[in-house]
Amino acid sequence: MKLSLSDPVLGIDEKKALCAVIDSQWITMGDRVASFENAFAHAHGAEAAVAVSSCTAALHLGLLALGITAGDEVLVPSLSFVATANAVVYVGAKPVFVDIVEEDCPHLSLSDAEAKCTRQTKAVIVMHYGGYQVDLAEWRTFADQRGLALIEDAAHAPAIGDVGRIADVSAFSFFSNKNMTTAEGGMVIARNPALLETIRSMRSHGMTTLTLDRHRGHAYSYDVTMLGFNYRMDELRAAIGFTQLRKLKTWNIARCASSRHYRNVIADYLPQCTVPFSRTHTTAAHLMPVVLPENTKRDRVMATMRENGVQTSIHYPPIHRFTYYRGMFPDLFLPRTESFSNRVLSLPLHPMLKKEHIEYIVGSLAKAIENA
Repeated sequence: MKLSLSDPVLGIDEKKALCAVIDSQWITMGDRVASFENAFAHAHGAEAAVAVSSCTAALHLGLLALGITAGDEVLVPSLSFVATANAVVYVGAKPVFVDIVEEDCPHLSLSDAEAKCTRQTKAVIVMHYGGYQVDLAEWRTFADQRGLALIEDAAHAPAIGDVGRIADVSAFSFFSNKNMTTAEGGMVIARNPALLETIRSMRSHGMTTLTLDRHRGHAYSYDVTMLGFNYRMDELRAAIGFTQLRKLKTWNIARCASSRHYRNVIADYLPQCTVPFSRTHTTAAHLMPVVLPENTKRDRVMATMRENGVQTSIHYPPIHRFTYYRGMFPDLFLPRTESFSNRVLSLPLHPMLKKEHIEYIVGSLAKAIENA
């Protein structure tokens, strides 16, 4: 048996969508990108969205559009993919790493965020770890009381709860291991139409007309009104994304069902392990994190699991402990983040996972922990 951590679900529908793009002879940003944007916005109760080349690009453009710049500080999680902090550095601002609440709730700590606010703090980025929604209403209040912008790193949590409905900017990922994929790609939602239009313009070099407009004879030239980037999405990726989006709700339901079954089996066979968040927490079930008992040799557990055909991973090594960021913040210590990161293990989770797979995975984990 070979069980991957997260397999994309791709098939005949995606093949047909790609063939249609190729047959159309128009593969750069065009009508399919617009259709995908409209459908994704609708799925999140928004009027519009902007498709981009990655979630990193989405975060970068969001920060720029909000006016975050050199000398500003942005509160960020360290328990996240490095892009969350990198985007802050891209605009010349300083990432201020905030600890998590606790082992059972590895979300950004409101109290630690409050303690780290300064006059230079201009924004906070919250991240829905593992697909489990943060308390957006609570963070909206926190941001409004301090005059901060609220940004969502929603890479793990598409089309659930209040995601995309409360923050100033919401950034989504369609990387190959996400709940829906375009291989590489991302999306931005912003509640302020003017802000979103700025993001839309910056995505394509700040140009006033697009290649498709000129191709159709709707324009003959263009102006450049701001410093922009090449963060466009192409028609091939948009066609896949539009197809995947129609299946996202069903896949999220399947992920949640598998997550619940994991919890039941782990409670029966591995009571010494804990699963973060409550059973009723709103989630897209992107990850299946398990916190191992203290002093468990995790590397040995992962090696044994691999020998048994089960891929595992770590989400995440703390960003502030990477060499680059350790050089910037050599004395930073986030005790709860570091403790959680040292013990967490991600188990396989994707829509095609079966109950017997889950039982095999947990059984393998129990034996691996016993022998570690």
